[in-house]
This record gives sequence, C-alpha cells and structure tokens, in this order.
Amino acid sequence: MAAAPGTTTGTTTAWVVDHPAPAAERPLRRVERPLEPLGPRGLLLEVRACGVCRTDLHLAEGDLPPRLPGCPPGHEIVGRVLRAGPQAAGFTEGDRVGAAWLAGTCGVCRYCLAGRENLCPDSRYTGWDVPGGYAGHAVVDADYAYRLPEGPPDEELAPLLCAGIIGYRALERAELPPGGRLGLYGFGASAHLTAQLALARGARVHVLTRSDEARRLAQDLGAASARGAYDSPPEPLDSAILFAPVGDLVPVALAALDRGGTLAIAGIHLTDIPRLDYRQYLFQERTLRSVTANTRADGRAYLAETAARPPTVHVRRYPMSRAPEALADLAADRITGVAVLLPD
Repeated sequence: MAAAPGTTTGTTTAWVVDHPAPAAERPLRRVERPLEPLGPRGLLLEVRACGVCRTDLHLAEGDLPPRLPGCPPGHEIVGRVLRAGPQAAGFTEGDRVGAAWLAGTCGVCRYCLAGRENLCPDSRYTGWDVPGGYAGHAVVDADYAYRLPEGPPDEELAPLLCAGIIGYRALERAELPPGGRLGLYGFGASAHLTAQLALARGARVHVLTRSDEARRLAQDLGAASARGAYDSPPEPLDSAILFAPVGDLVPVALAALDRGGTLAIAGIHLTDIPRLDYRQYLFQERTLRSVTANTRADGRAYLAETAARPPTVHVRRYPMSRAPEALADLAADRITGVAVLLPD
C-alpha cells in the first residue's frame, strides 16, 4: 500500500448493504472496494475491532435510508494508524485510534458554534455518509478520531465508541439528580454500559426488559431491580432512558416517572408512539426528550470517565467474515451485551 503522503492506493475487503432487507435474509454482501482518498487530515486505519450497533441493523434493514451507495456500515471502530495525512493533528503510524458515529460537521453553523455540533444540518456519520468499519481498513478524519489507551483489549474498547458515548449523552439528557432513581428500558449494548456509569455516580438503577438473560446481567451488574419491559418499577423514577426502539414503551416509561421526571429516548429509530393523554403522561412537569447523535466533547468526557472507572464490557466476538450472522443475532435478540467483529 505504498503511496505518497495524503493519498491512498489499493483495495480493502468490506461488507456493504446492497439491498436493505431483514437481517435474517442476509442483506450484507462482501466485496473488494477501493480505499477512500486519504485527504490532508485523514487517517488510514487497519481495523482491529468494530462493534455491531443497532443503528447498523436499522441501516441493513432499511429503517434508515441509505445515503452512500456501497457503504460499509460500522461506527465503533478501533484501529491502528497505517498512514496519516500531512495535517492529521500529530497522529503517527501505529497509534491506536477510535472512530465513532459522528464523522464530520460544517464547523460554522450556529449549532456548531454553540457547541451543539450533533445538530449540525451538514453532519456526516461513519457507516452512513462515509465508509465504516465492517472492513479491513477505514479512512477517518483525524479531527473526529479519538486517541485510545493501550491497555484494554480492542473488543472492549470498540463498544464504548457508540454504545457507551450515546448512553452517556442520554444519561445527561435524562437529567438524573445525584443519587436519583433511574429506569432503563431495554438492556442491550448501550444500556449495560450506561447502567454501570449511573451506578458509579451513585444512582439506583431499575432495568425493564423482556429478556430473562438481560435481567440476570442487570442484577449481576448491580441494578436494584430487573423486571419485564411493560412492568412497573418498584419505586417512582426521577429519570428514565428508552433504549429499545419500541414506541409502545414511551407511555409506559412516562407513567413510571415521578413528578418532574425526565424520559430520554436514546435511539436513532423508534416505532410509532401511541396517542398520549396529556394529564396522565406529561402533566406534573414530566419531560420527554430525544437524543440526537453526540458531540466530540461527549466522547472525550465519556472516555475519560471510563478510563478512571473501566466498565465491565460483556462481549460476544465474531470474526469479520461472520458479520451477517452477528446482525441476524442482534435482530433476533440472541446477544446479551454487545457483539464485536474482529479480523479473521
């Protein structure tokens, strides 16, 4: 892969979404595709791990419309720098780097200038607008990459880059008071990391999920209770986060809130929300909020917090050659914790 500075040559093996379809029908196709141009701030990474996120599933199944033809999904990338562009902010060959969902913003709109770059109308996303990590190599913008520590295994760092970061932002949006009571609806990759973050901050955590195995994991991690998704928690909640992409759970979670409580919806996709009775679900100053991507400041803050208090990451490993199986297992709720793709 010899090339002049700022350029790339050659190809990489990658999975792409040819035609969106249910994961059980294997919508991913493995191809050999050209490497992306490096650019002055680009980093060419050898992908060492890539987390499997529910957003990847939404892209593969067509819940999110494709934006870039033949785009490999994957936005929880841990890699090693093979080549850095001439303006790549001090990155050098061999550095351990993470790439996350947010891949670029305009930098000049009122949202970017106000520190709300996740709302930038021209924002771009890894695995949606630019090729992602279901591949042997990926090119990322150094300005949106994260320097990673050398200690933890690649597969334990990868989920932090989206499941962890978006859970961090959802927890901030939920405005949990110190020592507060938090409900988590759904207990997959993001929720099992968010629960540990909230517990480390002194919260009481109640988990509501349909999976028996996930409920056992929640209790092992220290949750005060773990019940069915449509059950009531044992006490009123100060805050709740909806991770399951199920609109029917919105009124369920709102009904579990105490007066003045906040529900944050963490997913990028949600099925339709039923009609809400204002007095029953929103009166008494209950708040309903969405979560839209994350800022780089969120990512840096979360990674710093986990460096001080490393979470237990429950990983199910798949070789990259079995990416379609990983997506199918995620769709069928056969994964507790998080799935991660590793080089064959």
